[in-house]
Amino acid sequence: MTFFLFTPVHFLCLLIFLPVSSTSEVNSSNNTTILKKGRIFPLINNSIQEEYKEQMQSYSFTLVVPLLCFFAFFIGLPTNLLALWVLLLRTKKLPSTILLINLTICDLLLLLVLPFRIVYHFLGNNWTFGDPFCRVVTGLFYGNMYGSVVCLALIAMDRYVALVHPFGAKMLRSNKNSVYMSVLVWLVVLAAVVPLLASQQSYKIANLPITTCHDALPIEQHTTYFLPYFTTLFSLCFLLPLLVVLFCYSAVLHTLMADRQRFAHAIRVTVLILIVFVVCLLPSNILLLLHYSKSNFDLYVPYQITLSFSTFNSCLDPIIFYYVSKDFRKKLWETLRCSWSDSESSSESRTKRTLLSKMSRSDTKA
Repeated sequence: MTFFLFTPVHFLCLLIFLPVSSTSEVNSSNNTTILKKGRIFPLINNSIQEEYKEQMQSYSFTLVVPLLCFFAFFIGLPTNLLALWVLLLRTKKLPSTILLINLTICDLLLLLVLPFRIVYHFLGNNWTFGDPFCRVVTGLFYGNMYGSVVCLALIAMDRYVALVHPFGAKMLRSNKNSVYMSVLVWLVVLAAVVPLLASQQSYKIANLPITTCHDALPIEQHTTYFLPYFTTLFSLCFLLPLLVVLFCYSAVLHTLMADRQRFAHAIRVTVLILIVFVVCLLPSNILLLLHYSKSNFDLYVPYQITLSFSTFNSCLDPIIFYYVSKDFRKKLWETLRCSWSDSESSSESRTKRTLLSKMSRSDTKA
């Protein structure tokens, strides 16, 4: 166990400090080179180069990206609202339920800023809502995305304690500890949001008739501010939670197999969470690191596409709730059955009223 804890810590330190040192070397020799491989379009004297203008106005950026966000919003908003309603009003307030409620709120806050990003991209990456609101939208987008990742890791820890250490679960799995973990989630969200709120995000492009939001930043702001910010965000809010999830669910599966218990349910939960990490979140985070590396590929537009695709993790989270919480499954089916029976009864009553009115009219004519 000591080796497991020791290695990721040193690995994270290398991830944090090595990219900074390598990029500073490139920056000292050639400022343009580092920004050509950076996360954003380089803004020099409020203008961007011709090659970046084409990318800024490309269909991949102004059509594919907003369409992905639209589908994520269209699917994720109703499912998360239903999940939040069931969790708040129908289920028992168990330790796992408290974490699921916080995960749902993170997803909803992320989804609620998507319409503004959709409008922004459909208008050709032209931000019309002012710089203060650009800061809020950008901060809530990144803050709640990584906050939900941390929340998924804490849910994995909760299941690990419940299934691998059942005797200690009575002491460790309490509502009080779940509240503490929820506070940790929102501290992570706050830590991710504040740097974005504190810096200007919206700039008017002199050689384009648009105002960008977080897509074109000055050289100094990129190298000295956002490089360490996003590297740390990746290391502590994505890679570390991913390692926690892999450890917890591998231990859960090992315990269930050793006890010869049915573990199909645990496999479903594990696969779903790995899909969220590997399919939805991993591509954008890998491209995020490649942006800061010495790669010769121009990856900004692919990064934006994968970043938009990562919002689909909010659509998968309600499915995770369904498998994680037995009480949630029960109450969800009860709610759906009640709504179905209500709709059937209302349609039957309307049919009866129609038949009675027709009979009364026929009697009157007779």
